[in-house]
Formats: sequence, C-alpha cells, structure tokens
Amino acid sequence: MFETNFEKILSQVESIQPSTYGRTRNFQDGAITRLSPYISRGVISTRYVFESLVERHFNPLEIERLIQELAWRDYWQQIWIEKGDLIDEDFKSSQAEVENYQISTAIIEGKTGIEVIDNAISDFYQTGYLHNHLRLYIAGIVCNISKSHWKLPAKWMYYHLLDADWASNALSWQWVAGTNSNNKYFVNQENINKYFYSEQKDTFLDVDYSAFPLSEIPEILQELITPDLATKLPEKQSLSIEPHVPTLLYNFYNLNPLWKKDDKVNRILLLEPSHFAKYPVSQKTIEFVLALSKNIEYVQIYVGEFGDLVKEYQLQNIVFKEHPTNNHYSGTAESRDWMFDAKGYYSSFFKFWKKCKKELLLIHHS
Repeated sequence: MFETNFEKILSQVESIQPSTYGRTRNFQDGAITRLSPYISRGVISTRYVFESLVERHFNPLEIERLIQELAWRDYWQQIWIEKGDLIDEDFKSSQAEVENYQISTAIIEGKTGIEVIDNAISDFYQTGYLHNHLRLYIAGIVCNISKSHWKLPAKWMYYHLLDADWASNALSWQWVAGTNSNNKYFVNQENINKYFYSEQKDTFLDVDYSAFPLSEIPEILQELITPDLATKLPEKQSLSIEPHVPTLLYNFYNLNPLWKKDDKVNRILLLEPSHFAKYPVSQKTIEFVLALSKNIEYVQIYVGEFGDLVKEYQLQNIVFKEHPTNNHYSGTAESRDWMFDAKGYYSSFFKFWKKCKKELLLIHHS
C-alpha cells in the first residue's frame, strides 16, 4: 500500500490535490495525501511538502486546510520538544471516569459489532495505516465508552502505525480523552455512517449525542486485555567505518535520503533497543523502516545503544538531526526542516497557527 522507493514518494508529493483536500478529507474516499508515514519517518518534511505546493503555484490561502494539517504535525512535535516525557502522562488535566488501564478485547480483535470499525482494525493490521477520522472513532470508543485510560491503547495504536509519531499519537489520544482538551470526544453511529458510507443501525453507538456519556459500558467492550507490544530488531552487524570523515546518524525519525547527499561521510542508521523498549513498534513497521533506509546510499545499520556505537568504533565527529528521542546523543545537532518559524510551547493550536499564519500571509504577498 505504501511505496518505499524515494522517487515514487517524491512523485506522490507532486500529485497532491490540495484544493479538494479540505472539503473531502473526513470521508472514507477523501482526497487525503497518504504522506504521513514518510513525514513521520523523516523521509520528507512538512516544509518539503509545503514548498512543493508553493512551487506548483497554489494560492496558500486557498489550500489553507491542508497547510494547517501539516502544521498540526509540527505543533505536536514542538510540544514534545518543550515538555519531553510530560506528554507520556495526563497532560493538562486528569482523565475523568477511568475504570481500567487496559483495552477492550473487542477493539484488539476487531469485534465491536460496528462494521466500519471492525473492518478498519482488520485492515490496520494488514496495512499499518488508519484514516484520521477512524483514529478518532477508535480512541473515542476506547477512552469514553469503555472508559480505558488512554496511554496503553495509544501505545497499541502507535505500535501498528507506519506513521508512528509519539507526539501526534499520544497528544491526539489525550485530546479525545479530555486530558489535553476541555471536552471528551464522542462519536455516534450516524456520524460513522455519514463519513464511511455505512447504513448500520442498532449498535451501542446508535444513539443521539445527548445520550453521551453512556450510563454503562456496553457488554461487548467489557472484556479487557493487555496487548503484548514488543519490537524485534535485526541482528547486530559489523560496520565499516572511515575514521577521518564525519558520521551522520539516522534513526527511526530521520530517514532523509537527501541529507548531505554529496558529502563524504559515514552513514549509520542507529536502532537502539532502549528506544524501542520505550516506544515499541511492530515487525511491519521495522520492515518499513529498513526498506526506506535503502534509499540512503551507503547506509549501514547498527543495532545497539548510542554510547556503545561511539565506544566500539571510536567515533569523533558525529552529526544528527535534533529530536526529543535523541537528547542523549553527543555531537552536532542540526535543526529539522520546520514549515514555519513558530517554535516553543503554545498552549493551543490556535495560538501556534496564528503565528504561522503571519508567515503564510507574507509568502502569499511576496
């Protein structure tokens, strides 16, 4: 479903239809970009996509909805940079009405009785992708109908997502659960039917919004499970290192084939067991990462910790892209390619977007 050839990925960027995106993105067959796995893995950046749209002479104000969605990804990342592991816990307020810290077996097995949800979960395990609206639906059912705490279910979804981005995932789940927003998110069957062309009735969600929150957890959601989330990394291999040239470090969040493409350097994709113990991902995701890494000429893969890599190969001049998951790296940290200059913590996306919008208007009038 998702290409891993870099040239084909770039062609996909060029084929975006931003004018219809805002109008249709919430529908099952909407004009979504399907670029999120490549942005999350750092193959391309939000800035690259934005500049591509500008070069194609789209009026930024006429495609603002798409640009906003790209900005959301940067917004979540900026919060992660500023707040670090605080995003791993209830962020702004405690989740109300929590009755368990597991997840419904019916969600894991795709047997909720809601056809759209069950089909989506089955597809999710096959493809590693979920429509954004479906992510909200599932999180809403888990947190606010079966009353599970958000964190373990968020880790389950992250585990299977090819576009796994812990900031976007965790903070979006918290938005649904009411720990990163003023209200909990609910969805009913009518909404699901509208956007996913279903005609199903008589489910536990086939109620008016005024019925939420439900007085009891539906019986089909009451059985709970703790999913086994563990990452199997490749076997460790020996590296061939040129001692007198810089070493570029790639990782789960930076697989950009164009990074210093013509420089004489060592190129190492670092897969740290400690990272994947904290943020486990599926075998499908690891295979996706390894396939994407083949676009990086002469890259070698090191499975182990940063400190062990440096010690084992006596690395001196190390360069990497800054990211909250690699604060323990030492060397030269380069900035990622952000879409706008808005940096730091903003308490709401509205405040963040207000700063971005000023830059957008300058681009529009230039």
